[in-house]
This record gives sequence, C-alpha cells and structure tokens, in this order.
Amino acid sequence: MKRYIQITAGRGPEECCFAVAQVLKKMLKECKAYDCHAEILHRERSHINGNLYSASLCVNTKNQPEILKDWVGTIQWTSQSPFRKNHKRKNWFIGVFELEAEALPTFDWKDVRYEAFRSSGPGGQHVNKTSSAVRAIHLPSGVAVTAQDTRSQLQNKKLANERLLRVWQEGEMQRIKSMQMDEWSNHLDLQRGNPVKVFRSMDFKQRKEPKKFRQQRTSEKQKWRREM
Repeated sequence: MKRYIQITAGRGPEECCFAVAQVLKKMLKECKAYDCHAEILHRERSHINGNLYSASLCVNTKNQPEILKDWVGTIQWTSQSPFRKNHKRKNWFIGVFELEAEALPTFDWKDVRYEAFRSSGPGGQHVNKTSSAVRAIHLPSGVAVTAQDTRSQLQNKKLANERLLRVWQEGEMQRIKSMQMDEWSNHLDLQRGNPVKVFRSMDFKQRKEPKKFRQQRTSEKQKWRREM
C-alpha cells in the first residue's frame, strides 16, 4: 500500500527548515530498516544549504503497515538555534501530514500531445534536417517540455515523457504543499502542546516519550474538579 507524506515547516524560520531536513533523513532511515520503499517526490530547499521548507514522499507500507503511525502530527525540536546566536527561543515545531491518495491528482498520458520539430542542437546535418526533436505538452496543466538530446525521435520522446512527468509532479506537489502550509499555519498553535515526537540538540536525538503537555494539564484540571 502506498501512502503519501508531507513534511512542512509552514511559515517557520530556518530552524524549522533544519528540522524538516532532519526528520526526512530519520523517516528514510526508518523506512529502509523496515524494508519499506520510500521515494522522495518533492523537496523545496530553503536559503540555507541542507535546509528544507518542505518535503513530500511516497512510502510503500506493505511490509510494515504501522510504520508512519508515530510520525503524523507535530514534531518538536528542542535546541539552541544554530543560525542565530543568543536567540532565546529553543522549541521549534514542524508538521507531518498524510495526504489522501484519492485527493492526489492523476496523470493521464491520453492528455499529452506530442510535436516533432527539427533539432537545433549539435549532431551534424542529420540532426538539423530531420524532425527528431520532440515537444510533449500536458494539455490540462499546460506543462510543456522538449527533448533533442539524441538523433532518435523515439529516444527523444522517451526523454520528453520522463521530463514531463517529473515537472508535472513537482508542480502538483508544490500546489499541495501550499495548501498544507496554510492548514499547518492555522492549526500550529493548537498542536504545539502535543508533539508526537520530540528531538533535542543539534544531534537530533529523539526523546523516547514526548510529554503530552496539553493532555496532562487537562487531566490535572479534571482531577481537581472531581476532588472539589
């Protein structure tokens, strides 16, 4: 079974982007350990090398159906900022969402139109005199790519298909990322009290049992009321 996951910093600062990159590494490592194939669909890099605004991946959970159970929700990273000295804030939050497969757009090759044209690239007279280059256009989205890497129209068509699918997927994941970022930003304040995982320090070591701060306060309040 394929499941789709998005990790996002929302509108958080670079510290949150650092956490996104680290969580992605942790998830990929865990998937590999449980023999669950994970494919990165999209990564949006931030201004600092190695940091990510967001990342989306597809995980085949056939060998371990529960592998993502403890990841979906709010992730907390507790550490001094590695980017801003003397910054007082130490708790940083990011979101991990599961995307419904039914809600994801589907790519239909019937919607693709191909156009052959003469290549303007290197390759001598044969390349310039034959329509070996290929342009592939996805009509619903308007995404178009070209391929004129080889003298073979068939090979160029194959390359164009690969590029078209990749560009289309990146565009769709960017659209989904924007939607999820808005949702995450709206609900962040409500979710900060109940992280599903807590990591600490620059080493990104996991604390075994994250504190359920909000739940703990609610339980204590209910207990106090009963005693009254």
